[in-house]
Amino acid sequence: MLETLPLYLGYVATSVALLVLFTAIYTAITPYHELSLIRAGNKAAAFSLGGVVIGFALALASTAAHSVGILDLALWGAVAMICQIAVFFGVATLLKGFRAGIEAGNEAFGLALAAMSVAVGLINAGAVTY
Repeated sequence: MLETLPLYLGYVATSVALLVLFTAIYTAITPYHELSLIRAGNKAAAFSLGGVVIGFALALASTAAHSVGILDLALWGAVAMICQIAVFFGVATLLKGFRAGIEAGNEAFGLALAAMSVAVGLINAGAVTY
C-alpha cells in the first residue's frame, strides 16, 4: 500500500500546483481584483471566484482519477483551465455590466458565474473519463 505513496504525492502536488496556477492566471485576466474585493466583504466576488475554483477542481479531480500519468494530468488540467477561462468570458459577455456588477457586490452576477463554472467543471469531469 505505501509503495504507491510517491505516486499519490506526485498527483497531489501536481494538482495543487495546477490549482494555484489556474487561480493566479484567472485572477490576473479578470478586469477586477477578486482578492481585494473579497477582503472588503464583496460576496459577489467571493461567490464567483469560489465557483470558478470549484469548477476547475471538479475537472481536475476527474482528470487525476483517469489520467495515465502526471504529464497526462498536467495536459488535461491545462485544457480544463482554458475551458474555465472561456466560461468567464462567456458569462461576462452575456451579462452586460458584469464587471460593474461584481465590483458593486451584485450577488446575482457572482452566483451566475459560479453556477456556470461548476456546471462546465462537471461537464469537463465527465468528458475526461473517455
